Amino acid sequence: MKKLLLPPLSLYLLPLFLQIATLLSAPIYTPVEDITINCGSSGTSPNIYDNRNWTGDINSKFSPIELHQDNTSISSQVREAPPSSSVSQVPYTTARLSLSEFSYKVPLSTGQKFIRLYFHPVSYDPGFDRSKTLFSVQAGGFTLLHDFNASVTADASETETLIREFCLNIDEGQSLTITFTPSRAIPDAYAFVNGIEIVSMPTNLYYTASESHGVDYVGNEVNYRIENITAMEMVYRINVGGSALSFDQDTGMYRNWDSVVDEQKYLDDLSSRWTVLPQNVSLQLNFVKIPEYSAPQVVYQTGRSMGSNHTRNKSYKLTWEFPVDPKFLYLLRLHFCEFEPEIMDTGDRSFLIYVENQLAEPRADIIVWSGGNGRPIYRDYVVFMPAGPDQKKVKLFLALQANPRDWMTKYNDALLNGLELFKLSDTNGNLAGPNPDPPPPKPMQPKPPSKQSKKKSTPTLAIIAGSVSAILVLFCVLGFLVFRRRRRSKDTDDDSFVLSGLCREFSLSEIKAAPKNFNQDFIIGVGGFGHAYKRSIDQGTNPSRNIAGEEIRF
Repeated sequence: MKKLLLPPLSLYLLPLFLQIATLLSAPIYTPVEDITINCGSSGTSPNIYDNRNWTGDINSKFSPIELHQDNTSISSQVREAPPSSSVSQVPYTTARLSLSEFSYKVPLSTGQKFIRLYFHPVSYDPGFDRSKTLFSVQAGGFTLLHDFNASVTADASETETLIREFCLNIDEGQSLTITFTPSRAIPDAYAFVNGIEIVSMPTNLYYTASESHGVDYVGNEVNYRIENITAMEMVYRINVGGSALSFDQDTGMYRNWDSVVDEQKYLDDLSSRWTVLPQNVSLQLNFVKIPEYSAPQVVYQTGRSMGSNHTRNKSYKLTWEFPVDPKFLYLLRLHFCEFEPEIMDTGDRSFLIYVENQLAEPRADIIVWSGGNGRPIYRDYVVFMPAGPDQKKVKLFLALQANPRDWMTKYNDALLNGLELFKLSDTNGNLAGPNPDPPPPKPMQPKPPSKQSKKKSTPTLAIIAGSVSAILVLFCVLGFLVFRRRRRSKDTDDDSFVLSGLCREFSLSEIKAAPKNFNQDFIIGVGGFGHAYKRSIDQGTNPSRNIAGEEIRF
């Protein structure tokens, strides 16, 4: 009888394991368009940070359109040393740059899109100096950047690279044209870009749905609707109290979330000491009120609260201060999720929310909003930022206050898990703000002296050293003589005169005994330092000097 040889069980299970692993690692949202352009390069290049292949714009469907054929754009590589290890090679080592206007025209499907522009402001060949980067960017009828100085912006933010993220809607039958125009404000100004990314987003992720009543408009009684005719620029996106989340850790839209380290820059001095709650990895999140792609799960598993000191919590506010451009509307999205096991019921943690010093929520209760513990939710607010004394930047204040009324809450505390802040285009379709002030120049390090200068300075140094040594020896000799003379005078009798014979040293007992312990009968007058006494001292003991009637003052 023949034995039937069966393959190991692992061969049957391996495909199943691979399928499960694929499902677990698959993004929650799959965009319709996922376009990445590596400007200034050819072919395709893998990006190890977002696990995507970037397509070059040389001899490809993404080749730029030149406005002036006699002055075409060029592709170039970084002229300086290679970027540091913290900078991805793709798309930051090649660039498309030009002294004249150039455009990219990309056919797209209808819907709302992320547009991300990547810049690495260094010097490029041939002769494109980083200080000459000054240009504007238009897309879809909106001005995204105006006279944008990439090098000054990077220096002011102390970063090597820049990413600008925008949101806009593409109508049916439209394609997206992105135009780069050098500024005329300075000679030889040029425009450049290292990478362009276009990613579809879920419908009405940030825009107002037709059936919605709109967003809370802080300081106004009516709600605000963010329609498709609006463009947005992402200004801040923070995983509050948590770690940084890179593009491939998002829910499929390649959003970057800053960490608690970046968050510290925007907290006031007191708030930076408040409690960062540890991540609750065992918590199984239940997305009931919002889509699962709204934010990565880890955003809802970490957060920042005010701590357990309820008396102190009622005296302060957990406050963030975000520098923003004035004269724009802003969309502020706050992400919440109660993940601490003791917060289970309505009223367990109730707090107040202030946006730009105005009360936006008199009684914020995450359990009420979400329906329970472990259920993520977000709240949106629109606020207008007027101009301030400094026209370049104003501060948008966000503050959470523990409910001061004990009967309204079990825990006098507040909580925030994540935050997103977007600038909304104005009525002219403009999103551009001013460039930051350049940072102060760094002090120049002194150059080490050359061997020749060292040789020349040797005789001078020798003379100076000799002079100092001679002066020190002279002072030592003088000090020794003075010390010796004082020692000799001390060793003599208290009633003796000093060697010069010009001064007599009196002890305190002699001074008190002479005027009979300062008897008033011996006062002969009053001086600037007190009474003057007349009395004889050592009569007849020193015939060479009459000391009778010596004047003693005290």
